[in-house]
Parts: sequence; structure tokens; C-alpha cells
Amino acid sequence: MKKQIIGMAALGLMMAAPALADENVTSKFKLSLGGFVKLDYANNSEKIGPLAPASGAIPKTTVANSAGTQSESVFTARQSRLWLKSSGPDLFGGKTGAMIEGDFYGDLSGATEAPQLRMRLAYATVDWTNTQVLFGQYWDTFGPMAASTVDFRQNASFGAPNSPRVPQLRATQKYNLGESNSITTVLALQDPTQGEVGAAAATPGANYEWTNMVNAAGQVMFSSKALGVAPGFYGMSNKPFTVGLFGLYGSGKIAATPTTGTATTVNLTLPSWGYGAYAFLPILKSSDGKSRANTASLEAQIAMASNMPFNNGTANQLMAGGKAGAKGYNFDVELKAYATQDLGMTFGYGRRGVLNAGFYSATDNAAGNQQFGYNIYGNVSYDLNAAVRVATEYEYLRTGYIDNSFGQSHTLRAAVYYFF
Repeated sequence: MKKQIIGMAALGLMMAAPALADENVTSKFKLSLGGFVKLDYANNSEKIGPLAPASGAIPKTTVANSAGTQSESVFTARQSRLWLKSSGPDLFGGKTGAMIEGDFYGDLSGATEAPQLRMRLAYATVDWTNTQVLFGQYWDTFGPMAASTVDFRQNASFGAPNSPRVPQLRATQKYNLGESNSITTVLALQDPTQGEVGAAAATPGANYEWTNMVNAAGQVMFSSKALGVAPGFYGMSNKPFTVGLFGLYGSGKIAATPTTGTATTVNLTLPSWGYGAYAFLPILKSSDGKSRANTASLEAQIAMASNMPFNNGTANQLMAGGKAGAKGYNFDVELKAYATQDLGMTFGYGRRGVLNAGFYSATDNAAGNQQFGYNIYGNVSYDLNAAVRVATEYEYLRTGYIDNSFGQSHTLRAAVYYFF
């Protein structure tokens, strides 16, 4: 009798399933689904994992840890991505939309066969002809460049600091200057983490995030179609000549233990600021504005920053003895070229470093502080069809520390994508 009751209950649930599905999985607005599956392989001369380190710190090369003794060969599929887009009703004459995107880097300490879902983007927009209002989690406004590397880090930790996706409210305004030219401004309030996050430690010289403070950031970009267009990020779309400035200003509070004496904490407010310039130049333009065949482009960015390790704007992950924000520079330049519509090549160099190295050398943590880091990379990709792309890449990663030690890694990477 008991088995019959269980069977009837299961049958009832199965019969109800189509009705539940019809009610729950449809939307009153238009939805689209996309993303990609990606398998990465990396062969590293040092043990750094499948990606370049987010901090930019390559393990120091010593007798006990020399290049080659910690070599590794690793796979990962965590970068595989899924997104959902929605387009909704008009609002005050503007078109509304939203996007949620995730990957599987939610817990890097977990086993590779059990990755956790992580929210990358979650934002909504209202778009008018030349104006957009956005709210939610989106790319940091400071630094528009993202390198076209096969490495998932996209050179963020070595020269292109546009790494984090942060909660923000932003407004974008476009001003047309005739048929070919325009100026675009972006203003945003955003909530990045300012420094090392954690509770105050008893170690002299250690510094930790105390409270977050909302920052203001912006961009001013001039674009012109007079030079035609050439492939931009990942070759996904063509882009016109663009040049402009960007910046950020705000503050962050930390609890800092003094460099000597007891572990008494003090509440310090440190200013966060940064400014930089960006340029994108079509060298060989697309023949019809759409094709990538026989095209080439040059992209570059340079920035100065203080108290901005949260987006790799500064090379040091520790505050300078709790007395000032870490100050640094970063630079990235990249050449992209497509011999055919499907065959693309990218070559680039990114570097970042500290501007107050002398100050760090006086602190108890000087041995662990980075003085500079750079990445020399090149990759080749080929689209087998509209869905499948294969790519290979070489990276030389090097980190210099203030105590004059260094770390380096030679990385050979290969990947296969399936876009859907």
C-alpha cells in the first residue's frame, strides 16, 4: 500500500510538471540566453595555477624554488560562462533591459571538478538615443582597456587595471559632432574595496580595510569613424579611432597597526585617486566595416593611481606602513591583426610599478612588497566556425620585489571555446 501511495504521488508530480514549467520558466519580457564553454590548458615554469596571479605576484625565484622545480601542467574549465539578457517595456521614452552573467570562479579553493557559480555582471539599463542610465554590478569605470589575452586575467594584474566588476550607478551621455565624430562622457558612483580586506592583525605594519567608501569615477572619450574601424576586444566587434581620459576619486578607511610598538589600531582615512589616458587606433581598417580580414589595430592605456590595489591600479597590496596609500603606475599596449576573417594574432606588453619604493623599503613588510611587474604576451586564435574557436598563447610574467628579489614564469597556454 505504501509503495502504491508513493507511486501515485510521483505520477501526480510528473503530470503537474508541464504546468509548473509553463508558469515558472517563461517571462513576460523577451529573454535571450548565451555564453560559452571554455577549456584552458596551461604549462607553467612556476606553480601559479591556470591563470596569472590576480595580485601579480610571481613566487620568488630562489635556490629552493628555482624556475623549473615548481613547474606544472594544468587544465581548467572554470571560465565557462552563462548569461541571460532581458528587454522590457519602455520607461519615460527609453528602452529598458537587464543582464545577469556568471562563471565558475566562485571558490578557487574548491576542487576543479566542483566549481562554484559566481556572479560576474548583474545590471539593468534604460537607453535613450544618446543617453544611458545603468544600475547594478558592472565593469569598473576606471580604465576602459581589457587586454585580448587567452589568459582569463586579461593582463589586469600587470598593466590593464580594468579588472573588477563593482556595484555602481552610472550615466553615459553621447554628443554627436557630425556624422563621423562624437564625444562620450561617463559618470559613476561605485563601491570598490580599497585595500587588504580582513580584521586588524597584531603584526606591526599590517593594514586592513576598515570601512568601504563610495567613490566617484568618470571617462571622457572622443571617437571618429574617419579612419574606419578595426577589431577591438577579442575581435568580437570592430571599433573606430578612440582617445580620451579617465579618473577616479574617493577615500577608504583602514585600521592600521603601527610599524613598531603595540598592536593598538587607529582609524585612518586615506584618499583614493587615479587618472589616465586611453587610445585605440585602427591601423588597417575593415574593407566594409564588418570584415576582420586584413585588419590591424593598436590599443594603449597608461594610468597613475594611489590607494587602488582593489583593481590592480597600484602594484602593492599593502598600505605604506599605514601612513599613505600605495602609489603606482600601470601601462599596457597591444597590437591586434587579422590575416583572414578567422585567423587573428595579438601581441602585447603590460607593466606596473610603485612610485614610492623608498618609503616601502623602510617598513617591516618591505620584503613582500612588489616594486614592479610586467607581462610580455602573444597569442594566435582561429575560428573553426561561428561557434568554435581554438587559441594558443605564450606569456612571460615577471615580478620584481623591493628587496631586489624577483619571480618569473614562462607560460604556454592553449584553449578551445564553444560560443552559444
